[in-house]
Amino acid sequence: MWAAVFDKTMSRLIVEGELSVTFPDGRVRRYGPGGTPSGAIQIHDTSTLRALCLHPELGFGEGYMDGTLTTDGSSLADVMQLAVRNSRSGLLPGWTRAVERLRFAVRGPAMRNTARRSRSNVAHHYDISDEFYRLFLDSDMQYSCAYFANPDATLEEAQKAKKNHIAQKLCIEPGMRVLDIGCGWGGMALTLAGDFGAHVTGVTLSENQLATARRRAAAAGLEGQTDFRMQDYRALTEKFDRIVSVGMLEHVGAPHLQQYFSKVADLLSPDGVALIHSIGRNGRPTTQSPWLNKYIFPGGYVPSLEEVVAPVGRTGLWNLDIESLRLHYAMTLRHWLQRFEQQLPRVRAMYDERFVRMWRFYLVACIMVFEESDQCVFQFQLGHKRNAVPLTRDYLYDNASVYRQKAAE
Repeated sequence: MWAAVFDKTMSRLIVEGELSVTFPDGRVRRYGPGGTPSGAIQIHDTSTLRALCLHPELGFGEGYMDGTLTTDGSSLADVMQLAVRNSRSGLLPGWTRAVERLRFAVRGPAMRNTARRSRSNVAHHYDISDEFYRLFLDSDMQYSCAYFANPDATLEEAQKAKKNHIAQKLCIEPGMRVLDIGCGWGGMALTLAGDFGAHVTGVTLSENQLATARRRAAAAGLEGQTDFRMQDYRALTEKFDRIVSVGMLEHVGAPHLQQYFSKVADLLSPDGVALIHSIGRNGRPTTQSPWLNKYIFPGGYVPSLEEVVAPVGRTGLWNLDIESLRLHYAMTLRHWLQRFEQQLPRVRAMYDERFVRMWRFYLVACIMVFEESDQCVFQFQLGHKRNAVPLTRDYLYDNASVYRQKAAE
């Protein structure tokens, strides 16, 4: 039964390239008109075949993690590229579209991120081990999209360029009070404090990240200019001259977007500037990947542009500038994946093979949605006053040499 259902589904879905499938009984079928992209999978048991029919994305991810679905004869990237591209152009079965409509209808309660739930969600991903993240991130541990002004830049160079690009947009001056919402391991805060003389308050819900950020501040002699806290942004009451948030909005959840931007407006001084850097969708609102929600980012959600612009408008803040970084995250992720694969012996010494396959699936899947689907990174520059920053983008490039010099010092 499940083989017949799967066969019918693939016959309608694969309209570009070719997918070779080896069924549990050894039978091989090929789907699609041929050519590229092409990939091959082997399904090793009936339960995985059933999961692929009922919950395709979740079944694919779990099958790969468990080793009951393999990609011998091709690569996971080949198969993922084929799957993502055809999911946009092929015809999905009616029941999968119905399930997605239902998931969209009930997504609100699933993303109710209370303070306690948010802390648990953050711990699930970020508190596994700092040592693990050091294996594939840059030396500053920037776990967000880099900025490739030069496509041949190293990861370290591109991450420095990202921080400098954000600093320019914030128009930082010495002595300014800066809030970093979701400060991670402290890299952005330490740059703004050390290179630009700001006084930075960084808030996080990760115990590992908090401890590392404080150690780094002490080592850099910046304890007097930084205040790293274990605190939910919603509990803050101070006013700040500048607010920066990199890679945190994706953890807010659709029901809380208005609350988030209203809080940013409340905390930002009348002449202040905020810079929100977030993954976003260049398409309509949808649901989050069930596999990502279950295994990587519980409670997470990538908002569409319209879902962000509307709540910002209701706060009275000006969208001073919106920049779309399109393929920069795909390039960042390819650096991470390459480093992850190079460090496999050390990863395997820390975790089991299922964890290795889970993280490979996560990194490859993210590359493909940035290269083949509708995801990008948006930078929203916000302020209470329309003239809080210069009226053209010239200042970003006029001052670029100054920021490059600071980064090199």
